[in-house]
Amino acid sequence: MPDQPQQPETQETLLEFPCAFPLKIMGRADSDLAQAVLAVVLTHDPGFDGATMEMRASSGGNYVSLTCTVTATSKAQLDALYRELTGHPLVKIVL
Repeated sequence: MPDQPQQPETQETLLEFPCAFPLKIMGRADSDLAQAVLAVVLTHDPGFDGATMEMRASSGGNYVSLTCTVTATSKAQLDALYRELTGHPLVKIVL
């Protein structure tokens, strides 16, 4: 049987890079949450504009969701960003 050709990285995902990729990050309403998320996002997407981050409080005011639309350049970049965000103590969920 002939050798199978290597699948390029784009075959691991349906995304075409680079692309705009929205991330929704949820955590407790904490004054440090937005700055912490911004710092993490900037390490993976240095061109991210913090002014574009959307913030919405829950109806009870106990939680906040942040939407950051990053410029995704690879699956590896998105995986690393997701891992770092989900590992942060102020972050509860990343979608």
